Amino acid sequence: MNMAGLYARLAPSLLDIIEFFLVFAAFVLILIRSRRGSSGLSFPLWFSKLGRRKFLSAAIVGLLVLASRAAIIPLLGIPEPRWHDEFSFLLAADTFAHGRLANPTHPMWIHFESFHIIHQPTYMSMYPPAQGLVLALGERLGHPWIGQWLITALMCSALCWMLQAWLPPAWALFGGLLAALRLGILSYWMNGYWSASVVALGGALVLGALPRMRRDAKVRDAVFLAIGLTILANTRPYEGMILGLAAATALAIWLARSRRPVFAIVWRQIVPVMVVLLLAAAATGYYYDRVTGDAFRMTYQVNRGMYSQAPYFLWQDPRPEPLYHHPVMRALYQREFRVFLESRTVAGYVRNLIEKIWSAWNFYLGPVLTIPLLALPWILRDRRMRFPLLAGVVFMLATTVETWTSPHYLAAATGLLYLVLMQCLRHLRVWRWRGQLVGAAVVRAIAVICCAMIVLRLAAVAARAPIEGAWPRGNLERAAITKQLENSPGHHLVIVGYGPDHDLNQEWVYNAADIDIAKIVWARDMGDRDNQELLQYFRDRKVWRLNADQSPPRLEP
Repeated sequence: MNMAGLYARLAPSLLDIIEFFLVFAAFVLILIRSRRGSSGLSFPLWFSKLGRRKFLSAAIVGLLVLASRAAIIPLLGIPEPRWHDEFSFLLAADTFAHGRLANPTHPMWIHFESFHIIHQPTYMSMYPPAQGLVLALGERLGHPWIGQWLITALMCSALCWMLQAWLPPAWALFGGLLAALRLGILSYWMNGYWSASVVALGGALVLGALPRMRRDAKVRDAVFLAIGLTILANTRPYEGMILGLAAATALAIWLARSRRPVFAIVWRQIVPVMVVLLLAAAATGYYYDRVTGDAFRMTYQVNRGMYSQAPYFLWQDPRPEPLYHHPVMRALYQREFRVFLESRTVAGYVRNLIEKIWSAWNFYLGPVLTIPLLALPWILRDRRMRFPLLAGVVFMLATTVETWTSPHYLAAATGLLYLVLMQCLRHLRVWRWRGQLVGAAVVRAIAVICCAMIVLRLAAVAARAPIEGAWPRGNLERAAITKQLENSPGHHLVIVGYGPDHDLNQEWVYNAADIDIAKIVWARDMGDRDNQELLQYFRDRKVWRLNADQSPPRLEP
């Protein structure tokens, strides 16, 4: 195999390979130097003092994320949407930013059908509203990505705040900084429009409020818990329900054993939670009533019922094949259905499970954050870790029955993961090798490698060395054509067609919330005869034909 072929095979895992060799080199260096002796990990005095100022330390973590990502905009740019989910979230954002909960069905809606949105009974994203609200805030501030930038920083601050309820202050700050390095700057949570950061924020609020409610009877902590549950219910309802049930069970056990007066528990903890949740439930029900016509029918259910045979859970029965108006949509949903059927076999289930584990490990841990898990046997004896470990196991088992799983599906449990990692690091710091205390050096090396990987990736971008996908992220070809048309006079209609080898994950037909007044309208090519009604409806627009699979894609009048 020549070098080009070898590079092509290694390219998808190149960052992991580089990180693994950095970890290996650090271990070798630490073991060699261990003969000279080593002291235990002691955070610098200034770091410990900063950690004790809890609000300030959590704020600094968030500000670090904001400043770091803003500083590298000239190098990495601002991401463009690429995946179906991102366009769907952006549709919700555009809708909310214009003061609407949904959009009326367009008379030509069949020409605009696309993935992860609905056109009946209204035109809207299929996802719960919280992610769209975050991006809508960004749109109101100038660009939807600003919302993603802000919420990711807030998520990292919330993880630091959550850890402060479980760990010594300096370790909580250390964990918040690791989260910022791993998730807050270069991950797809920051550099895309998936808005998974808001899911992790909800989980962090729940997990941070739990021990505080156990120690103190403060209304504030009960409100934080309820807000976290509300966020989870309006982002990832299933995974949020699993984490919420685990938290509710633990809280019920703790409060049952509490010696506080029952009145204080009810008035200062139970009542605030119930009030916030009831208000949130009413608001969510009103939203779905406006979007789907039924307060108890989610947009997701409408979309899946209209387009997909494959259900969300493996135990559910498949639906009859629906009527498709476009071959590309039929092809994608048939591919989904094949995955569902394969996952219901033993071999397919195992293969799917391995893929889920690999993608989660690759995103959340990688080689460097796998090191703390070496101390996992020791924390099994920690009483304070019983709930995080048990809740984590239950959460992971619950996700194995889902037909699909991506790393952001697990975002609600991000706080659990970092809590376990930090406690493992506290045990790892006292690890000895041949009588020498080397664990502290290992903990320091983890932080150094996390920083080094960011520096290395940024240096590679600056040097145009291809160790990962190009920046900025997203469908840059669609973005270039969009910019070209936005700078052209008049309004435009783009009729999109695909080649026989079309990538089903690379969709071009997505529109703004108000289609009729949009500068650009994207529509599917339905053939000359069926296209006529669309051309007649938009007779005042300049019409273009686009073969999106042409290299490069080129507009033709």
